[in-house]
Order: sequence, then structure tokens, then C-alpha cells
Amino acid sequence: MEDSGCEDLRSREAESFLYFAYGSNLLTERIHLRNPSAAFFCVARLQDFKLDFGNFKGKTSETWHGGIATIFQSPGDEVWGVVWKMNKSNLSSLDKQEGVKSGTYVPIEVNVYTQEGKKITCRSYQMKNYESAPPSPQYKKMEKRAHCLSKSGKPLPQTQEKHVG
Repeated sequence: MEDSGCEDLRSREAESFLYFAYGSNLLTERIHLRNPSAAFFCVARLQDFKLDFGNFKGKTSETWHGGIATIFQSPGDEVWGVVWKMNKSNLSSLDKQEGVKSGTYVPIEVNVYTQEGKKITCRSYQMKNYESAPPSPQYKKMEKRAHCLSKSGKPLPQTQEKHVG
């Protein structure tokens, strides 16, 4: 009997997950620092959420020296980002990068929509206990750069520009 390759495909799918990035992990070089398996999947929109910046427990980030990105539910708003397909072997390193152990971010499951309107379920992260604060200068620079490019060659939609700049 000839092997159709379907078993292998299902096996590979079970070994991966989709991650919706809206902050510093929009940039390939940033996501690849600790998550080498991350592969660009698509540009997507998170409906009924809004981008915000803040400091966890009111403390300024030692890494960013200012507010860092988070999302919160906000009917009628949207957040654009990038979906990465990642190997499950990178899940713990992604959680570490996002500060899950310290409580800075919590993992959440979200439904996002591709530019073609297809709904996909992804892992993302949300800061729960934070005080709003302006984004740090280096975060602003990074976010503006991320909005100007995506792996697809198309610019990300500019709906978040006013929140970053």
C-alpha cells in the first residue's frame, strides 16, 4: 500500500501551534532570539481588542525602559499583528520570553482573522495587572518598523499607528 503522507502531515501539525504577535515579536529577529522554529504564517486581525502600553504592577520595564504592549477587550476595536507557526518545543521558551512565570503576561487563546477573512485560533499573551504608560522610545521605534513591513512583503495595516506614535 502506498503511503499518502497524510499521517506524517497530521503528526507535524500536532507538533506545532499558531501564535498571534502584536508587540515586539512582530519582528522576525526578535521572535527568533529564543524561538528558532517560528515561521511566518500570515498577517491577521484580532477583533474586539485594543492595543495598549503599560507597566506590570506599575513598575517600568528594565528591558524597555517604558510601557510595553498588551491587549485588552474593547468592542468595535481591532489589533493587527502577525501569526507565527511554531514547534511546540518552543512553547516554554516563548512563555519565558513573555514573562509567564513572573506573572507579567498570561497566555490566552484568541480567534484572529486573516486578510482574506479566514478565522484561525491562536495563542497570544495579555498583561493583566498593569498601569497604562507611554511606550518606551525603543519600543516606539521597533513598533513603527514592524508596521512598515511583514514577511509577506505587504505592510501591516496602520490602524494601530496612533497608539504607537
